[in-house]
Amino acid sequence: MLNSDVTYLSAFLVGLLGGVHCVAMCGGIVGALSFGVSGEKGRAPWPYLLAYNVARISSYTLAGTLMGGLSWLAGQWFEVHWWQQGLQLVAGLFMLALGLYIAGWWRGLAKVEQAGGGFWRRIEPLGRRLLPVRSVSQAFALGLLWGWLPCSLVYSVLIWAAASGSPLNGGALLLSFGLGTLPNLLAMGAFALALRTLVQRTWVRQLAGGLIIGFGLLILWRSL
Repeated sequence: MLNSDVTYLSAFLVGLLGGVHCVAMCGGIVGALSFGVSGEKGRAPWPYLLAYNVARISSYTLAGTLMGGLSWLAGQWFEVHWWQQGLQLVAGLFMLALGLYIAGWWRGLAKVEQAGGGFWRRIEPLGRRLLPVRSVSQAFALGLLWGWLPCSLVYSVLIWAAASGSPLNGGALLLSFGLGTLPNLLAMGAFALALRTLVQRTWVRQLAGGLIIGFGLLILWRSL
């Protein structure tokens, strides 16, 4: 079962380490919010950034709850132990692929993100209607949509959530992951240029990718 504190801590660390991908993937969105809102010149729009990210993490948590719930329903049809063990194997393999992707050693997961583009194209026009952001409520609404942006990092943890076999555990896993992404994306709103420069360094991406590969190996070891 994926209900231990260690598992949630691991999900948090995956979100934190995956920040090098988040900055590259979501930097433009954060920049549009940071520079599009009204406020005192030269200051990061913290209320907007917080609303944006709370909503984004809420969408992640909902997605994790749905995946955990669907897995629980599927477990009623299959032998629960084998069902969850199979999903954990898939989650571990996906996490290995994610680490290789973030480190720049293999780009296969880019195709997975492209596969989710069809769904995103249906909801992305709603986000455009919210720009430029002029209120905290607009930032919150935009964050809710942003949470469904195709992202291999999120997909990896969603498979992990499905392996939990429980709506509660799945939601808690994505909540932990979302909180792990928060420092990087808040920093992106305040220190965009410096952070982008840092995460573009090869050694930073390879270190983060290598550690995520370690988490993938841990999931595989636990599943076997």
